[in-house]
Amino acid sequence: QVQLVESGGGLVQAGASLRLSCAASGRTINNFFMAWFREAPGKERQFLAAISWSGGHTYHADAVKGRFTISRDNAKNTVYLQMNSLKPEDTAVYHCAASFNIISEIIAGRRIDYWGQGTQVTVSS
Repeated sequence: QVQLVESGGGLVQAGASLRLSCAASGRTINNFFMAWFREAPGKERQFLAAISWSGGHTYHADAVKGRFTISRDNAKNTVYLQMNSLKPEDTAVYHCAASFNIISEIIAGRRIDYWGQGTQVTVSS
């Protein structure tokens, strides 16, 4: 079992930056794809970014490309999401996820092995 705990969310003004962290425990995440998703009220869960086990390959959704960057530190069993130039429409609960499956399934939010509980990000205008 893997437990994922997100942190780093909060209330910020538009244009600000935040760095979310996702700390894993229970087992190493070295051989998992890791990803970030978000859920806003009344909207479907949205894929944001994913990173391969080595960190050598990253995938970012078009909606956040150029503003959000995913990274990982396997020595710390932690994944990060750097978010810059935040907009009010970025307001959501942000979840990290771990998966053994192929990237196309992960991007679709399918066959995710573990989910975190989420951290709230609120961006005021």
